[in-house]
Amino acid sequence: MPDHTHHIRLLRDLADVLEALPGPAEDPFTPHPDTLAIISNRHTRRGQLNYAVPNALQLQHRIRRYNADSNIPHGDIVAIALDALLRAKGYPPEPRPEAETSLPAAGLSTARRNKLQIEQDR
Repeated sequence: MPDHTHHIRLLRDLADVLEALPGPAEDPFTPHPDTLAIISNRHTRRGQLNYAVPNALQLQHRIRRYNADSNIPHGDIVAIALDALLRAKGYPPEPRPEAETSLPAAGLSTARRNKLQIEQDR
């Protein structure tokens, strides 16, 4: 019978190394703070997202049920879910230009921020 002692020791060492590795830093389904800030801002520009998805997944029905339970708008549910998936897969949003990110911190009134946002959109 062959001696497998060496392989057993290697497997135990590998198991010890894997157990010592830290787990995921955070739950991938927890919305990113930046995502929550964007969604909670009522002045955030929104775009339509239309994709054909399999009916068998019952996504529209499930989104409506989740909305009824949580009062989170349908578009926000989709945005949070897609953002979490894409971030977890290594596709975070591209950094926003400095002008967009500095408007709230600049102490500007909401009306002035809106006017600047409209000018930037042109």
